[in-house]
Amino acid sequence: MIRSWMVIGGVAFLVALAANLITPSDRQWFKRLQRPRWLTFEAAIPVIWTVIFVCGAWSAYIVWESNPGTTSTWILMGFYLLLEIVTIAYTPVMFRLRSLRVGTILGGTGFIIGLVLTLAVLPISTSAALLLVPYLLWSPIGTYTTWQMISLNPQDA
Repeated sequence: MIRSWMVIGGVAFLVALAANLITPSDRQWFKRLQRPRWLTFEAAIPVIWTVIFVCGAWSAYIVWESNPGTTSTWILMGFYLLLEIVTIAYTPVMFRLRSLRVGTILGGTGFIIGLVLTLAVLPISTSAALLLVPYLLWSPIGTYTTWQMISLNPQDA
């Protein structure tokens, strides 16, 4: 029997694969951009995001198990999916459009969706809401970093 955590984890993994829809020239564009001097933790970013996505999937699992199959739970699952899609879209869309402004907008949009989702989940499960807090803490850091890069790379705004 397929368990709910398997489906949630599988969907999260499949959506995350879309982050790889970038070309070598997209990567080169991003690598050549100047970064803020305080950005000393760039190598840790993939690990940070992995932890955040695991927390998000775990949160979704808790919500699903609290009231499986109901309309309200399906709607929340849609919000989890939307949050992951917007978050994952940051890299391929910003790289393809070569626009830091688009990255900033996607980052801000993800934060708003994450905040709404956290508030919606809170009455269902405090644990599920707390598992979304790493996203709410990290997302603004990434968005702010991208926004700061606009002034360092105005030709790529």
